Amino acid sequence: MEIRINSLDHIHEAAKQFIAAMGDNTVFAFYGKMGAGKTTFIKAVCEELGVTDVINSPTFAIVNEYRSDETGELIYHFDFYRIKKLDEVYDMGYEDYFYCGALCFIEWPELIEEVLPGDTVKVIIEELEDSTRTIRLESM
Repeated sequence: MEIRINSLDHIHEAAKQFIAAMGDNTVFAFYGKMGAGKTTFIKAVCEELGVTDVINSPTFAIVNEYRSDETGELIYHFDFYRIKKLDEVYDMGYEDYFYCGALCFIEWPELIEEVLPGDTVKVIIEELEDSTRTIRLESM
């Protein structure tokens, strides 16, 4: 599946399309270059899921926890950009997050691919020459 974002004005519509395509999947690995819009898109998805807390990149915390005000659903937002060794992921208890049934949105998953669940959905965000973005969902 591919979703196109022509401008930030349409990001919430794209987020709704993404949510409709999520199915029963819970772990989503977001791939894209620095500045491609991973955090911005995850923020829009969380907002559409009913999160009213401040949503930002967990670059230094590694993981932020949000809860939907509408459904009570837990959402974990990871940023593994600063991970130096896979041992850091083991130490944080990644399994408790990835296998708990809560939504997990992961930025920089290429640094931890060997511990991602087999049913993780790969989300590729690309910026095109005209500054639009495409979002593709694929099986890992």
